[in-house]
Amino acid sequence: MPDKRFLDSLVLARGSLDRAAEHREDVAWLEAAWSDERTRVLLLHRGTAPVLVHSDGEPVDGTAELVLLPPSAVTSVDGVRVLLAVDEGIAFMALLLDADDEAPGVQGASWLGLREIGIRLPHRDAALFVTAVALGNWHGAHPRCPKCGVPTEPTQAGWSRTCPEDASMHFPRNDPAVIVLVIDADDRALLGRRVDWPGNLYSTLAGFVEAGESAEAAVLRELSEEAGVDVDPSALDYKGSQPWPFPSSLMLGYHARLAPGSRVAIPDGVEIAEVRWFTREEMAAQCAAGEVMIPGTISIARRLVENWYGEPMPEAWSRR
Repeated sequence: MPDKRFLDSLVLARGSLDRAAEHREDVAWLEAAWSDERTRVLLLHRGTAPVLVHSDGEPVDGTAELVLLPPSAVTSVDGVRVLLAVDEGIAFMALLLDADDEAPGVQGASWLGLREIGIRLPHRDAALFVTAVALGNWHGAHPRCPKCGVPTEPTQAGWSRTCPEDASMHFPRNDPAVIVLVIDADDRALLGRRVDWPGNLYSTLAGFVEAGESAEAAVLRELSEEAGVDVDPSALDYKGSQPWPFPSSLMLGYHARLAPGSRVAIPDGVEIAEVRWFTREEMAAQCAAGEVMIPGTISIARRLVENWYGEPMPEAWSRR
C-alpha cells in the first residue's frame, strides 16, 4: 500500500481536481464557461505560466500563486483551449499558447516553470499547473495522426486529438517509470550520478517500464543494469507515485532492500557514472560541506531520500 504521509509530501501530487470529464464533449457548456467571467484561465507558454511570487525566503507552498485570468482578458490570444477542472461551480481552463509566438505580458507576473515554482504554489495551483504542462507537452509533440500523418484537431476540451481524415481519436498517455532507493543490511542508501550530471549531484536510480513488463520487474532489471546490484523481490516497498510531465512520465517510487549475497555495486558507465553508499551521517556531512548535492524538493527522488533519512533535509542541500 502507498504511504499517505509520503504521498502528501509530493509537490506535484498534492492537489485533487474535479476534472469534470462529463463536460468535455458538451460544446454548449464549454462555450458558456468560456463566456462566463467567473471562469479562470491559465496561460501556458513553453511550459511556463504567469506567476506572482509573494516571498523570496525559504520556498514553501503558498508563497506564490498562478495568475488566473477571466476569459475577457485573453480574447486577443490564440491557443488550444483545455478544460482543467471545475471547483465550486467555477470552471478552470488553460490556453495552450503556440510555442513560436511571444508570451503576452501579464501585469505584475513572471513567466516561470513548474520546476522553478512548484514548491511555492498552493495545492490547487500546483495541480492545475502540472495538468496544463502535461497536456501542453502532449499537444506540442503529437500534432499529426500516427496512422496517416494528417494534422489532427483538438477535441474533447483539449483531452484528445481527432484526425479529420480517418476520424481516429488519440489521447494523452503517461510513460510509467520506476524510481528506487536501495537500502542495504547496514541501512545505507545507494545513490547514483548520471554521466551528464555535475560531479557532486547524486540521486536515486530510475528507468522506464518496458513493454510487457511489470513495475516490479522493472525495479529489479533497472538496478541490475545501472548499478549491478540484486534486490530482494519480496521486499519492495511501494511508496507512491507522482506525475513528472517533462515530458510525460509517471514516477512510481519504491524503497528496495539489497538481496543477501548481492553483487557489488558497479555503475554501468553508460547512463550511470558513479554509485555510492551513504550512511545518514555521511550524507549530512557531505551535503553540508557542498561535496554532495541531492535533487530538489519538487522531485519524488528527494522525498524517497528524505523518507529514508527520517526528516526533511535543508533546501541548501539541493541542486541549485
